[in-house]
Amino acid sequence: MMNENSNTIWSEHVQGIQTLYLSRKLRFHDMFFEQYKETFDLGRGDGMKILEIGCGPGALAESLHRWYPGAQITAIDRDSNFISFAKEHIAGVDFREGDAVRLPFEDESFDVTISNTVQEHVEPAAFWGEQRRVLKPGGVCICLSARKGIHCTAPCLEKTEEERAFWESIPQSEDELEKFRVCRFPMSEAEIPASMEENGFTDVTTGYAVIDLTPDDPKYPAKLAELMMEAMRQNDIEAVESTRSDHAEEILSVINSKYEERLRLYREGRKQWDTSVSVTMIIRGRK
Repeated sequence: MMNENSNTIWSEHVQGIQTLYLSRKLRFHDMFFEQYKETFDLGRGDGMKILEIGCGPGALAESLHRWYPGAQITAIDRDSNFISFAKEHIAGVDFREGDAVRLPFEDESFDVTISNTVQEHVEPAAFWGEQRRVLKPGGVCICLSARKGIHCTAPCLEKTEEERAFWESIPQSEDELEKFRVCRFPMSEAEIPASMEENGFTDVTTGYAVIDLTPDDPKYPAKLAELMMEAMRQNDIEAVESTRSDHAEEILSVINSKYEERLRLYREGRKQWDTSVSVTMIIRGRK
């Protein structure tokens, strides 16, 4: 049983490793780089020292290493499970345990700081202030923030009666998001750039990346389309496993059967047109 001082709270209680890694691997796939590239505005990135804050299992850092091969990528996260996974599966990035409000680096150490869906969990003055501290004069701060998207489920993946009964049987305990201080500092699309300016950054700009994950669209190669389905499967599996219920195995069997059916339909060319469209706001400022 995990104690309250453990640094694995996020991976064990909020989002599992595979859920987070696979979903971000899709969102930061190379075919979407052009959407990020213009707002990032880092040129080739050669010689830059880039720090990712709150890297999770490392998917964005992994993409940054491909997108800016001449840069030195460092990535930190408080959760030791995430860092262990990233070190084992991702090469070319310096992964370390670290806290966004107490960055373990000297002043003016980096050319760029970047974070993805971290701002809403951290008190603003500390979030922006620590990044200003570790950035060199003229350095760039990039903040990615998830906005409301679109989700449409394939009929074969709708919740079954067995799943509904399972979730209804799970005791409703203290709200996990409140308990673990998740999303305590949400901001609107207008408030995030204003907060960046209020905390000392200049030349603030915004942009949006719209990531359309529709497996049946022929623009996606089969490998990528099936990865989309696998990401959804892992999300459902880890949600069930997190309950630690004695009946979890039965429901996991139901979930796997549904996704095998979805894959079968895809491979037979029987389109379902299920989709998940994520919208990521990109806020960029300069120290």
